[in-house]
Amino acid sequence: MSTARPSRPGAAHRLAALAEEALGGRLPVRLRAWDGSETGPADAPVVVVRSRRALRRLLWQPGELGLAQAYVTGELDVEGDLAQGLRAIWGAARERGGDAPRFTPADLVRAAGTAVRLGAVGPRPATPASQARLRGGLHSKARDRAAISHHYDLSNDFYRLLLDETMAYSCGYWISDEAEFTDADAQRAKLELICRKLDLVPGARLLDIGCGWGSLTLYAAEQHKAQVTAVTLAREQAAYIREQVRERGLEHQVDVVCQDYRDITGGAYDAVATVEMGEHVGDAEYPAFAAALHRMVRPRGRVLVQQMSRGSNAPGGGEFIEAYIAPDMHMRPMGQTVGLLEDAGLEVRSVESMREHYVRTIEGWHRTLEENWDAFVRLVGEETARVWRLYMVGAALAFEEGRMGVDQILSTRPAPGGDSGMPPSQRSWYTALDAR
Repeated sequence: MSTARPSRPGAAHRLAALAEEALGGRLPVRLRAWDGSETGPADAPVVVVRSRRALRRLLWQPGELGLAQAYVTGELDVEGDLAQGLRAIWGAARERGGDAPRFTPADLVRAAGTAVRLGAVGPRPATPASQARLRGGLHSKARDRAAISHHYDLSNDFYRLLLDETMAYSCGYWISDEAEFTDADAQRAKLELICRKLDLVPGARLLDIGCGWGSLTLYAAEQHKAQVTAVTLAREQAAYIREQVRERGLEHQVDVVCQDYRDITGGAYDAVATVEMGEHVGDAEYPAFAAALHRMVRPRGRVLVQQMSRGSNAPGGGEFIEAYIAPDMHMRPMGQTVGLLEDAGLEVRSVESMREHYVRTIEGWHRTLEENWDAFVRLVGEETARVWRLYMVGAALAFEEGRMGVDQILSTRPAPGGDSGMPPSQRSWYTALDAR
């Protein structure tokens, strides 16, 4: 008489057991492995582990970065809604009491045992080509130039396809829920709001630090007749802005400089703007950056900093963003940035949170990415396209959940007698903003 032997659990079941121990609860996604085995909630997004190499990556690089490496190389994938999958995993981690899935030493020991049984043990997989590789001292000028180039010099064709006609790569300002109000409208509303907060009048001298593809520079010159000095470290950006300046006949209003902000000479600008550039400055370097903002603006002049922040108990960008998107970036809670600006002698007069606006902005970029997926793959390759898909989905979720924020901080440099140059009311900033 023979006795049927119990079937051995598939790879998915072994991996699910390991993940549930790490999460401290039920697996919030469905899991499918390379051997065809599958387990988990039937109605959840499906995480597909396509090869043993994905597990090997996690042994060598536990946590967020290892998971990201496996995703961008296609060794790990998600069927269904990627945002829903990430939202479920973050939710499970929060229930455990953490901000992100973490692997304890005991988790790693169990993972190693599972890897041996699944035949996944081996040499460290090669780092994906799309991951940044920087050299030199942290926030040295050469390293900062390389960090900016890694992200912003991807190609102007890439950003032309991703962004709207304003070429604004920063948070828009959504003043309407109407369907006719487009992503480009939100960007123009943001640019107009900045110009109003800076009180730009014809002939006003504006310094635009970290000017991107010139959205604010060109708008301030065309719509408010300002004299603008645009500063960027990215050569692709500088070339694009110069081309636009020539096409629009703005040669006598716009000067484009490709240099480090630390090399800017002169001062007495009527206004200084830095839109989502301060995150790249670095923690130790920010007091000197704030002092430079104070030095460059004239008394009673205004400084606007639009900058991303992290929640008080959140890590900020995280390993993936710092390795693939914005190397060496540093985000702090908004209140700390306000303190640093005040320490430099600037008087902070207005702080406006735009966190929810960034969710909508990024969702628009992500929609464009998915609708033009094949074109993006032809431009930059599938690995880099997958990096941007993960970046868009993860960033929108971080802003949605309050782990990241973005704020416009308006400051002035008071005159020696204390005169700020500010009007008694800020109502004019918003009056008929949607009419522009």
